[in-house]
Order: sequence, then C-alpha cells, then structure tokens
Amino acid sequence: MSTAILTGQPVPGSSLEGDLRSLGFDVRVASDAADTETLLAAVPADQRVAVVDARFVGHVHALRLGLTDPRFDAAAIPGAVTVRPAARPALDRALRTAAGDASNGSVVVGIVADRVAELLDTELHRPELGELVAEVPRDPQARNEARQAVAAVDDEAIRLRTAVKSRDGFFTTYCISPYSRYLARWCARRGLTPNQVTTASLFTALIAAGCAATGTRAGFVAAGLLLLFSFVLDCTDGQLARYSLQYSTLGAWLDATFDRAKEYAYYAGLALGAARSGDDVWALALGAMVLQTCRHVVDFSFNEANHDATANTSPTAALSGRLDSVGWTVWLRRMIVLPIGERWAMIAVLTAVTTPRITFYALLIGCAFAATYTTAGRVLRSLTRKARRTDRAARALADLADSGAIAQALARLLKKLPAKPPFGARVLVALSGAVILVAAAWLEPYGSWLPVLAAVLYTLTSAAAVALPLKGALDWLIPPLFRTAEYVTVLVLAAKADVNGALPAAFGLVGAVAYHHYDTVYRIRGNAGAPPNWLVRAIGGHEGRTLLVTVLAALLAATDFKVALTALAVAVALVVLVESIRFWVTAHKLGAPAVHDEGEPA
Repeated sequence: MSTAILTGQPVPGSSLEGDLRSLGFDVRVASDAADTETLLAAVPADQRVAVVDARFVGHVHALRLGLTDPRFDAAAIPGAVTVRPAARPALDRALRTAAGDASNGSVVVGIVADRVAELLDTELHRPELGELVAEVPRDPQARNEARQAVAAVDDEAIRLRTAVKSRDGFFTTYCISPYSRYLARWCARRGLTPNQVTTASLFTALIAAGCAATGTRAGFVAAGLLLLFSFVLDCTDGQLARYSLQYSTLGAWLDATFDRAKEYAYYAGLALGAARSGDDVWALALGAMVLQTCRHVVDFSFNEANHDATANTSPTAALSGRLDSVGWTVWLRRMIVLPIGERWAMIAVLTAVTTPRITFYALLIGCAFAATYTTAGRVLRSLTRKARRTDRAARALADLADSGAIAQALARLLKKLPAKPPFGARVLVALSGAVILVAAAWLEPYGSWLPVLAAVLYTLTSAAAVALPLKGALDWLIPPLFRTAEYVTVLVLAAKADVNGALPAAFGLVGAVAYHHYDTVYRIRGNAGAPPNWLVRAIGGHEGRTLLVTVLAALLAATDFKVALTALAVAVALVVLVESIRFWVTAHKLGAPAVHDEGEPA
C-alpha cells in the first residue's frame, strides 16, 4: 500500500482523494508542512509516500505518471511529489526544511508539495506530460479554467497512444500497434501483468515451433499464424507495462530473453519439420542463429562503446541525422535492417507458403544484408568521429569479450612485456586469429589437428586483443569477432563430422552459449554488472570452449563427437541458466533498475 498526504485546505467537490485512491494510495490530510512531517513519521519505511497539494487539478493519468512509476526513487509533477523507500531520508530532510520555512513565514499553507520537490537533495524525475493537465490553481477562476482544460483532453486516448513506443519498426507501427494497444488495455482491466503476457507469448511461439516440426503444410500454416500472434503478444506486454506503469527488472529480462528463445526455438522447429520430409536444413538453422546473434552483438558492442563517450560526433552521424528529416528514408532505413517485426513477419509468411529451406535462405540473405549495412555504417562513424571512450565503456567491452581463464592469464603476461600489444591495430590482431581459425576448420577434413593449432593461435591473438583497455576507435568490433569465430567454428566442425545429430547438438551448444552472451548484455544494460568471473571461468570463456571443441573434433570419432557436443551443451546450459535465474530473481527482489523501454536494436 502507498500513502498520499494531502496538504492544505480540501476543496469542495474535488475528486482528488478518489483519484488517489484509484491509484492505490491511502489518503491522509495535513494542514501544513509540520503536520505533514508528523503524518510521514507514522508511515512504514517500506512504503511509497506522496505529498499532494489539496488544490491540485489535473488528469488522473498525470497523477499516475508522476506518482506511481516504479523506475524512479523520486518524482514530481506540479502540485505533487513522491518518493520510494530509498528516497525517504531525502523527503524527511526536505519536509523539515519546509516546516522551518513555514514557521518563518516564507512558505504559506498549500504549496508544501512544490516546495518539498525543490528541496529534495536526490535525483528527481519529472515526467513529460504533454497535453495532460497538472496544476495548482490559486483562485476560483483559475480552478474553473483548469477544470475546463481537463475536460477538453481525453487522457485515456493519450494513455493508449503513449503505451506504444515512439520509435519502432514499420510493420510493428502500422500492422500491430494500432490494435495491440487495445489488447494491452483489455489485459490491464482484467488484472493481467506484463510478465504473464510475456509468458503467454513464449508458449505461443513454442506451440508454433511444434506445429512447424510436424513438417506438414497445415502445420506450417498454423506455425506462421501462431508466430504472428506471438509477436502481437510480444508487443502487447511492453504496451501493457507502459499503459499501467508495471515496470520491473524481472519483466525486462523476461521480455528480452524470451524474444531470443522464441525465435531460435522456431528455427529448431523448422529444421525438425524439414527433416520429416528428408531435407536436412540444420546447418541453415544454426547459421541463421549465428548470424542473428552476431548482429545483436555488433549492436550491443557499438552502443556500449559510445554510451557515455565524449566529443561523440562525426560527419557520418550528421548525415544520418539529416536523412532522418526526410520522412520516407526513416522507414526505409528501419526496414532494411530487418528488425524483429519485419523479420518475424517474413519468417511467418514464408513458412506458410514455401519450405523451411527457402525460409532460411531468405532469412540468411536478408540478415546478411542488414548486418553488412549496419556494421559498415558504424565502422564509418567510428573512423570519422573523435570520441574519447570512458573506463566504463572499456570495461563493458571487456565483459562482452567473454575472455576465459586462459586468455586472462595470457593477457596479464602480455601486459608485463616491454613491448605492449599494438593499441590501434588490436582489431586486426583479433581478426587475423579469427580468420585463421575458421579457415582451418573449413578447409581441413574432420579429425585434423590443424584446427587445434589454429585455436591455439586464436587464443594468443584473443589475449593480445584484450590486454589493454578497449578504447580504440574500432575496438567495439572485438566482441563480435570472438562470437563469430567461436560459433562458426562449432558449426563447421559439426557439419564436417557428417553424422546424424551432430548439427542439432551444435545448435544446442551455440544456443546455450548465446544465452550466456545475451545475459551478459542485459546485465550491463541494467547497470547490474557482468556475470561473475567464476561463471565465465567455469564455462571456459570463448577461447577455452573453442579450444575444447577443436580438440574433441581431432580426438573423437564423429559419433562420439556428437555425444560430446550434446554433453557440453547440456553442461553449459545448466550452469548459465541456474546462475542467471538466481541473479535476476534476486535483482528483482532488491529493486534493480528496469530497462523495459529500451527494446532490441534488431
């Protein structure tokens, strides 16, 4: 329960008390700042508290935005201020000061809320209200005008409109959001939570994958329809969170994680369905997962590298800004990167009317073009800007690199050498090791020891690449290079084994490792830090896993290699899932910041 303290003389006919109760507040009335301070002391320390001017006139949704958003410890709108338990000491101090001002005659009764907001010595969030009304009239005429302004604006229409993200893909904006917002309102009025809708979206996608796995035309059609409905629910959960301000750390993690689980499970379903008709497309399914994951790592690494960089401008970025002023180019540029809405729509339609093989071909071509376009643009931006990257950005890139015990030890040794690893060319060092590794796996027959030697060289170059802080212009490319080298090596060696079940086992292994890499991203984005070092060491780091897989391929027969990949996939999945779930459930209980609104970059 939350508590709202009304200050000043109640206004006859005001609906303020009822509005506050409808938002979940227990309402108490104080005459002045000193009385407010007394009432505040009686409120349990673990409750949200709001101080509201009794003369407040405004929309209920303005009060909702100002007083109930769980993401902020302190927030205010004209005539009202609220704090969560973490900011209660700041509110106590502000009220004491306001009470002292009142005793000196410098604060009159009825404007306590605004004075307290001015005095709060903590970060204060002031939501953008737009057309919504929130004010404290000082006379009957002003009150009448304010009430007329409230009546002239439909706050429910604004609430529905703002439930939709302001920046989204073309397909989502024009084909999903026009009706999914009403589904979000329907869910809110029935007490459903965003997490429940997110879970429903996951189950719908898993059923779609099961339908695709039947390998029948009816199953493929049903799979396409269910995948689209899963995406509708995926949009609805975020809109429900914004509509009802039900943000949470756990919800942000579920929303992001389930998106990946749904898409990759659907790939597996398509591969199983194709196998029923004698068409083996597991390599294509794994390739699609590798490409999509690496695309995301490019997005995440670039954003983290430039998150808080100074002097972060470039001619390329300026050109991009000018293009955004031309309406049609905005949608074109959003569509050609094949964001999740366009991508899932394409997959759903092609599943229903073509074959899994054609679906994967189209997906690989589309994602490869999108990856080339976005990566080239970001490379140009990085080369033409003179940004100074911070220690935080360098730490984030090092965490995204996922270096294990071997690379960490080698990096420490390299730091002690008189000649330091090349600072500006570290991307080339990482690239050369990755290319040699993948080429050796690709060109050599299964069972060769040359990929093992290439993996050793890859480990050395990986350590050299991360030995110094990752502050170079193109150092954000190092984590994507590591992901590509590891994933593609697993794919190629499994394909070279040429035994039934090897590629599905590799799919499971890459999926488990990719989950760990996504989990790392979501922790960093939520300012929760990277996964613990013991976890990274336990699952080997990217270089340790790559070495292990190449050694297994050299030592074991193809059938035994399949079994080893399966066991490794299960082991990695168990370790990362258990630790990840433990962390996010704990973080949720401790009130870690939610990142619901950020959305996926592609």
